[in-house]
Amino acid sequence: MYRKYIKRLLDIMISLVAILVLLPVYVVLGICVFWNMGSPILFSQRRIGKDEKAFTLYKFRSMTDAKDENGNLLPEKDRLTKFGILLRSSSLDELPELFSILKGDMSFVGPRPLPTYYGPYFYPEERKRHQVRGGLIPPDGLGGAATCDWETQFKYEIYYAEHVTFLMDVRVVLSTFKILSDRLKTDYGADDRPHLNKYRETMDISKTIIRK
Repeated sequence: MYRKYIKRLLDIMISLVAILVLLPVYVVLGICVFWNMGSPILFSQRRIGKDEKAFTLYKFRSMTDAKDENGNLLPEKDRLTKFGILLRSSSLDELPELFSILKGDMSFVGPRPLPTYYGPYFYPEERKRHQVRGGLIPPDGLGGAATCDWETQFKYEIYYAEHVTFLMDVRVVLSTFKILSDRLKTDYGADDRPHLNKYRETMDISKTIIRK
């Protein structure tokens, strides 16, 4: 009952109220992003949603478009600004995702929706995470760590997808307060965790070398 009807109803009501209340914050953040990084103020990317259907996710920009002498974008760590790191560490960059929640592409709590180009790199068991809507607040926060590796993240997301309940959603939301506090203290926004595709390619190469 909760998983099928009540969770979605709560998402609609809470996201609508949050958007209305936070309108001044959206305006201030938009101005700050434009002042620090120029336009556009939003970053958009195709992400994998429920049942592996793609949707467009929007965030406030946290990186510049700085390029090298050949016109190629610099590595992400070289394009992050101090303001961008603050946005990421506080998760304020993710406020535009409230519109995705209202629309039905996302939920407040659920596995983080990942880029579509990660699709070929999921192991079969990990695809269970797509049985539910992706979330603004990820269940790996239950582990209590400000950061985690891919395997740990997927472990919590798979478990969540298989055991969605109201009480679990409450636990995930409550765990977020400590996580956000820890992230602000550790400059989480500057974390340089490898993208899943790069991580899996590296792991595959390592396994090949070990077998040889």
